[in-house]
Amino acid sequence: MMTVKQVSLLTGVSIRSLQFYDEIGLLKPTQTTAAGYRLYDDAALEKLQQILFFKELEFTLKEIKTIMSEPAFDKAAAFAKQRELLELKRDRLSAMLGLLDKLIKGEACMDFKTFDMREYYRILDDFKRTHTEAITTRLGSMERFDEMVRELQGNENEIAEMAEKQFGSLSGYTNAMEKNLAAFLENGPSVSPADAEGLSRKTDELTQRLTALQDRDENAAEVRSAVGELIEFVNACNGDMEMGENYWPFMAELYLSNPAFIQATDQKYGAGASRFIGRAIRAYLGG
Repeated sequence: MMTVKQVSLLTGVSIRSLQFYDEIGLLKPTQTTAAGYRLYDDAALEKLQQILFFKELEFTLKEIKTIMSEPAFDKAAAFAKQRELLELKRDRLSAMLGLLDKLIKGEACMDFKTFDMREYYRILDDFKRTHTEAITTRLGSMERFDEMVRELQGNENEIAEMAEKQFGSLSGYTNAMEKNLAAFLENGPSVSPADAEGLSRKTDELTQRLTALQDRDENAAEVRSAVGELIEFVNACNGDMEMGENYWPFMAELYLSNPAFIQATDQKYGAGASRFIGRAIRAYLGG
């Protein structure tokens, strides 16, 4: 048996993190002494090792707990899958290091294909092979699914750039899109066509309410209230869809700097509306 301090020294995981894993039920100690000391055996260390592999692949603690508590959880299969994903991550990092070497030398290189999309396409291909009936039911035909993939391939650079900004990494984006696609195939759209028009109208109303305050400072209470209401409503509309932890900072950037986004927003809500919304969102988020 090893104490929590010994486990921390061996693994590099802080004592507080190990205590937190215990508190949330992710990794319980094998035994707790009468004095309250946590003790861990080899089986617990093996489980911790599995957790650390998942963390390296950017799974959240909640996701890791859900995966590992499944009755059908297969440790060997999980290790094999983790190895495959880590190889992809290694290859992506090697490509990024090569890109950085070019940039250090002063070479102009704006190729976002370095942020490799292969894993995302592999997941889409897996879904195509294993969810044929669901895809046909939801999209109408396999041809529509293939068309969607071709559209993605035609916008690789834009998607890679968006993924880095909105999800923090391409692997984070890939994990989120895999979950979103599975949820869509199982449950259909999070919003029914019958409700979509009403929700769009409500979003428009909230945006108009916000842009009507353009003469106020973006930190004003009424502006912050309007932004908060808009963000809360849009988040609710997205339901369980994974939008990325940087979704709203990314949206603020679009309102502030994307020419097409600015033009469309200003045309609908008035001159200066887009940049006002961007500044208001940033102020609300504390940035």
